[in-house]
Amino acid sequence: MTNLPEFNYLRELIEYRLETYFNQESDVELPKIPSLDHWDIIVPEVIKNANLSTEEHTLLLLAVSPHIDSGFLDGIIQDKLESTGDFPQLGGSRGKNFRGFLPTGETALFVLTGTDFIKRKEILEFFTPDHFFAKNHILWLEESPNGEPWMSGKIVLSQEYAELFVLGKVSKPAFSMKFPAQIIETKLEWDDLILGEETHQQIQELQTWITHGDTLLNDWGMYKKLKPGYSALFYGPPGTGKTLTASLLGKHTGKDVYKIDLSMVVSKFIGETEKNLANLLAKAEKTENILFFDEADALFGKRTNVRDAHDKYANQEVSYLLQRIESYKGLVILASNLKSNIDDAFVRRFQSIVHFPLPKASERLILWKNAFPSKIRIHQGVNLEAIAQRYELSGAEIMNVVQYACLSALGAHKKTMYQEYIINGIQREYQKGGRVMR
Repeated sequence: MTNLPEFNYLRELIEYRLETYFNQESDVELPKIPSLDHWDIIVPEVIKNANLSTEEHTLLLLAVSPHIDSGFLDGIIQDKLESTGDFPQLGGSRGKNFRGFLPTGETALFVLTGTDFIKRKEILEFFTPDHFFAKNHILWLEESPNGEPWMSGKIVLSQEYAELFVLGKVSKPAFSMKFPAQIIETKLEWDDLILGEETHQQIQELQTWITHGDTLLNDWGMYKKLKPGYSALFYGPPGTGKTLTASLLGKHTGKDVYKIDLSMVVSKFIGETEKNLANLLAKAEKTENILFFDEADALFGKRTNVRDAHDKYANQEVSYLLQRIESYKGLVILASNLKSNIDDAFVRRFQSIVHFPLPKASERLILWKNAFPSKIRIHQGVNLEAIAQRYELSGAEIMNVVQYACLSALGAHKKTMYQEYIINGIQREYQKGGRVMR
């Protein structure tokens, strides 16, 4: 990093602090930080627009330096420390895998203030929950072991901002225990989704918010009056298009849609569910993508009457989840088979509640006509209009029937679709649901 002006400054600053500490009569001058326009690393726009102080910019450089050059800090202080022995004022730590010097809060205090106690109190504010760094989840102090000073914790630069500084972009979060969510996509288009007029209108309103929500909040100045994000409840029988709708919203607004694995979020241990959800949202909200909670009853179900301490805590958990979802800056979609399964506190505070009913006969007919592959001939004895009128099936169930019927045709070495194949497929779907065909 010898040719990067911002890290040349950081090197000179650390050398200045060490020199003036051990030699108070030194005439070394305090270096000046270059303006952000002259930094060679990529500076995220949120940092450029934040009007940060010299000390805050320096703290960012200190935090990002191990991500740029693992030996940078060691190289600066090694010779000096070899001649002076242990130097606790400088702080620092070593990681489990990373063996280079990792700056701690004590490192920041020494580098930014030297021994100026009054100035140190100002720097402590950089690590408080109300500071710009914490509010934007940029950097923070790792919790120190019990009994050890607060500032002995390592300075943690979030993975997202480390990537922004180094690569200029944030990679998509990978599925893990800390981020139990996977991107869902579709090759279908809006024309493939057959919905009632009212449902379709509500979905268009969601799309409008995704596209213009930022303008409403910031350009129109409504950020003080409205919550930063948008939450919607999709409810209706399985197979009526809830997941497909979420996928299409993402596809046509340029947002990734993350389907949450609730089995990895919900925990029987007190406090773990909140912790898991907080970690997930903190990682997701950097990109403000769409979060989709399928079968959300498991996480956002009705609160119970308080009979014991466990019930009381469970109710507190639901309240926390509500608050945390409301603070998410993107679109959150909860999906449930029944609206009545969701706690009333959530229902009242959704900006949009969208019903996905079973398709009507006219809608089922469109689904049937669009479902079959173009390479197969529909036999003249097949009456799709009568089938659509007689059998109440969801869109997903119709596709299951078509898949079965097509496989039946292929198994019989036919390229013609017969009524028999379709009726047999419908019978299988009815049996799966415990229904009896008329």
